[in-house]
Amino acid sequence: MNKPAITVVGLGSGDEDQLTLGVWRQLQAAAHRYVRTDKHPMMRLFAEHDMTYTSFDSLYEQLDSFPDVYEAIAASLIEQAQSLASEAPDAAADSAGASSVLPAHGVLYAVPGHPMVAERTVQLLRERCPQAGIALNIIGGESFLDQAFTRLGFDPIEGFQLLDGTDLKPSLLRPELHTVIGQVYDAFTASDIKLTLMERYPDEHPVVIGHALGVPGEEHIDTVPLYELDRTEGFGNLSLIWIPQSHDDELRNRSFERLHEIVAILRSPEGCPWDREQTHQSIRKNFIEETYEALEALDNDDPDGMREEFGDVILQVMLHSQMEEEVGSFSVFDVIQELNEKLLFRHPHVFGETGARNAEEALQSWDRMKAEEKLRKGRDTSEQSVLDGIPPDLPALMKAYKIQKKAAKVGFDWDAIDPVLDKIQEELGELREAIASKDADEQVGELGDLLFAAVNASRFIKADPEEALTRTNQKFKARFSYIEEQLRISGRTFDQTDLTEMDRYWEEAKRIR
Repeated sequence: MNKPAITVVGLGSGDEDQLTLGVWRQLQAAAHRYVRTDKHPMMRLFAEHDMTYTSFDSLYEQLDSFPDVYEAIAASLIEQAQSLASEAPDAAADSAGASSVLPAHGVLYAVPGHPMVAERTVQLLRERCPQAGIALNIIGGESFLDQAFTRLGFDPIEGFQLLDGTDLKPSLLRPELHTVIGQVYDAFTASDIKLTLMERYPDEHPVVIGHALGVPGEEHIDTVPLYELDRTEGFGNLSLIWIPQSHDDELRNRSFERLHEIVAILRSPEGCPWDREQTHQSIRKNFIEETYEALEALDNDDPDGMREEFGDVILQVMLHSQMEEEVGSFSVFDVIQELNEKLLFRHPHVFGETGARNAEEALQSWDRMKAEEKLRKGRDTSEQSVLDGIPPDLPALMKAYKIQKKAAKVGFDWDAIDPVLDKIQEELGELREAIASKDADEQVGELGDLLFAAVNASRFIKADPEEALTRTNQKFKARFSYIEEQLRISGRTFDQTDLTEMDRYWEEAKRIR
């Protein structure tokens, strides 16, 4: 039996004068020609020389997605190659795979451009032909990139990336590189590309659209603002988008890499004297202060404040990570890697095969994976206290809440809220007794017991005590501000009023605020 063979050739970017002689010979010699699409200028040459072929264009209409089309094309080619090999008379010497000559029984598959540039079907053939016992021969052609470099006038050595327009992600975009986006088949694809580009580029940023580059009479090049990208006509198989490289600070400053660079400069010998002098301990308090300022922006539902304060929190992470990078311990990229790996590992119900029907099951999955993570790191949880793992510097109210939650997980808890409320009454009575005894230490102790009991109640009603107290603080502040406002209206100060009047204003504030 003859060995099945597939030869893939590139039809070039569109102009028949750029078709290579080797590919032309293969096209003429082939008995079984297949083309991914006949929507290509080179197909005129097929017609002029009466070369028959089979196109896979119908699959684009029949199937739901490009990946499905490519899978179907690869499967069909492999099936045809195997069928032709089994039907053909045995050759005395089959040199397919070792020669550029296509066997008479082989399949020739022609693709636009270069077979190894933006051709998923060819990649699938490279993966599967060896397993199927098929000799695969690939013969290059001029790719659309050759024409892009020439017609758009940029040198890829300056920094260049080629991206797939059907699977474009913001994380891939790097404004400092020339960016060519291929596979821009239609306006719908262009619309998706536009929305992705807007994640990194301003709406007015100029982008270049190239149609049929290098094809006489068909080439068309437009420069439009990004927001008009999908409003232009003419998108098809020979369309691409080019975003010239830019060193605009506005674009650079939207990248994490730029932030890392700035912090490194600040800490360098040529940087800021104050930043160079700082240590983990000297700016430790800044971490706490910035976190609370971010919380204030959250509580005020202030998007502008959040944007600023979140940045300040990130800066603290960057500074501490930079200090460790300088001594070779770790960098912020190690921090990000560990975080990503932790998130993936602790969410098997999202990134793995397990499931979670609700938030409670998701939390149980998180705790289970967290315990397994500790074991993998060599931490014997059997020798640890149930209450371990709570940061010692947490505010006391938050720490009490976490302590109680951990104790409750092993069954050290009441079954209902009524005993909890009774405990609050008991602790309140003991505080009254301590106050009557005028023992200062005892009073402090009993007040702590009362607060701890109140935190227990918060768990049973599924309320975070910190959030509850924050809400009460805000409510008190608003009502007290009303008292101040009424005194200002009447032209008086606190020295000129009394508790009775202030209490009246307070009750008014309760009704309106």
